Amino acid sequence: MIKPRCLFTLLLVSCSVVFAQNKPPATLDEYFNSVSFNAIRPSPDGNALVIATSRADWDAQAFRKELWLYRDDGRGSGTLTQLTQSGHDENPRWSPDGKWIAFLSERKLIAGKEGDAAGNSSSDVSQIYLISPNGGEAFAITRGEDDVHTFAWSSDSTTIYFATRTPWTKQQTDAYKKEWKDVIQYRAAERGDTVFSLRLADAIATHNAAPGKEGPDDAPTTTPEAKAIAVSPWRLDDLDASPDGHRLAFVTTSISQRQEKVNEFEIYTVDLSNANPQVQPKQVTHNEAVETDLRWAPDSIHVFFRVDLGSVEGKYQDTQPRLYWVNADNNQLDRWASDFTGAVASYAPTQNGVIAGGKMGTEIATYTQTSPDKPFTKINGVPGWYEQLASAEHSPRVAFVHSTIEQPTEVYLAESVDKLSQARPITSLNKLFTERDLPKGKPYRWTSDDGTSVEGMLIYPPGKFEAKNLPMFTLIHGGPADADGNHFEADWYQWDRIPATAGWLVFEPNYRGSTGYGDKFLMQIVPEIVSRPGKDILAGVDALVKEGIADPNRLSVGGYSYGGYMTNWLITQTTRFKAAVTGAGAVEHVANWGNDDTTMDDAYFLGGRPWETAQRYHDEAAIFQIDKVKTPTHMVGGADDIRVAVLENYLLDHALFALGVPSRLLIFPGEGHSLSKNPWHGKIKVREELKWLQKYGGM
Repeated sequence: MIKPRCLFTLLLVSCSVVFAQNKPPATLDEYFNSVSFNAIRPSPDGNALVIATSRADWDAQAFRKELWLYRDDGRGSGTLTQLTQSGHDENPRWSPDGKWIAFLSERKLIAGKEGDAAGNSSSDVSQIYLISPNGGEAFAITRGEDDVHTFAWSSDSTTIYFATRTPWTKQQTDAYKKEWKDVIQYRAAERGDTVFSLRLADAIATHNAAPGKEGPDDAPTTTPEAKAIAVSPWRLDDLDASPDGHRLAFVTTSISQRQEKVNEFEIYTVDLSNANPQVQPKQVTHNEAVETDLRWAPDSIHVFFRVDLGSVEGKYQDTQPRLYWVNADNNQLDRWASDFTGAVASYAPTQNGVIAGGKMGTEIATYTQTSPDKPFTKINGVPGWYEQLASAEHSPRVAFVHSTIEQPTEVYLAESVDKLSQARPITSLNKLFTERDLPKGKPYRWTSDDGTSVEGMLIYPPGKFEAKNLPMFTLIHGGPADADGNHFEADWYQWDRIPATAGWLVFEPNYRGSTGYGDKFLMQIVPEIVSRPGKDILAGVDALVKEGIADPNRLSVGGYSYGGYMTNWLITQTTRFKAAVTGAGAVEHVANWGNDDTTMDDAYFLGGRPWETAQRYHDEAAIFQIDKVKTPTHMVGGADDIRVAVLENYLLDHALFALGVPSRLLIFPGEGHSLSKNPWHGKIKVREELKWLQKYGGM
């Protein structure tokens, strides 16, 4: 049981100076044992909070996904206890009456019961489970051969709506296997989703009477008590029920989970008074955007959503992440935070409008807005990143995740949004890092070759803040629509503090194409997908060398995903980097367009598809200048990556091997783009990249 005490306003002052003297640096093992917060959900009355976490389980070679429950004691404090322990639990949602918590889990069911005694086995099929916040065991209320993609509670807590791939009967499944064996029918074998309603009383009665009971062979292989109420040719990504109980809203995505056609991503509603699979759901958006984060407004008329890719207003283009709502009656769209030049990183509807995390430069602050035509107003708080903002339905309380470079990530609770600066931490799962000598950082600005001001972050080794003539590792963020800033993260992707702890000055450039600096800055990456950002980055390196901050003889570079694109490009543009570490980065764009699961933005960034702008695809590709490379290069990739196919890694490795450039390639089996399967893969990645920097980087 954990009882966090420090007030948020005192945390950076008092809690940060505890053990201020003689603290040891954090180790690689400690960084990789940090806890991530995947979701926070306040109870309807605001007196409790369910928190979804993820951490490495080294023995199981997997990430443990667990739920925690915080309860307020009514005296300005509370207790945090672990709610589930299977290691497979995520996406919690309170029932509106506060009596149940539903969540998704891949726990294995054997005769209706959890797998082994420790609950560690996984079926790789996600189903809905229920647990009481007052204690007791969780139990499954859905079953079937396909994942539950998304679910929502009815406003009266009597029903759960959920979406899964349209189920087949056992006879249909057996017939398909007999005809096709193990042959994959790409696209042709895919099918859309069906939305079901499941009465809570029926689910509980079935569980109590005969848990795990299956239907006959000619019945669909899904929950027998569930009733189909809608079908879609697409996969469902988000599902939410209106507060008045009259409608469902959902957003669709590609059945293949590849972003290839923008019309596959739209918002629909279902009239629950006339809900059946023969009635077509109403389409309420028609645009060239990828909608996400769907939630009903309290008025039961408007549906909020964010857009990270594409455009609501016109032809496809990538701008700062934006917040909208659509009137489900007449399809009228309005943009929120239209006077804000940064990115809307997260939001939560409230009875008085919205609260949102707004990214400007290297900070994410909290903002409020009462209606689309009112100002987007910043709320005073301490520096850092405010993420995963969450509001309670019947309470002014606000919860969020917060961190800074020197303050580890934890969950906080404020009595109201206007008392944000008085928020108190309700977790201390990353407390270890308050007892370590962490790197310090600060924003850094320079002028690019065309006179544009560019910003990034400098992360200094412990005890060397603002020192000069340091060995420098340029770590390039992915996206490209992302940005580095004043926050704490320590994993295989955002591993800046690990080389900093090893003695490197880490330079993180927010080049053209980054978020938090306005639409014009972000869009200037088009159509020079690597050459324009490359000039920004090299100008930053030049400025740091000229100011005597970086040692020109000890420069290295690296990045993953789009950061890998940039690393591969930069080592063809200069030989000044002594070492490079690159992961999941393309070296050409034609095959990458064909293999990528997000081809819409690839074509946008390059001004068209391969046959439309062939010369651009050639000019922005590192492979056609690869003979200029002299930099020893370390490469990594996931064997099952479809975002940047592992073939790009093999192509780069083959080219460097042919040229006699020192290189090394690591392939992680079973991993996609995010290296989310086995924590050992990310740890080995960073361990070996750090060794490569030390071997070739001049340390």
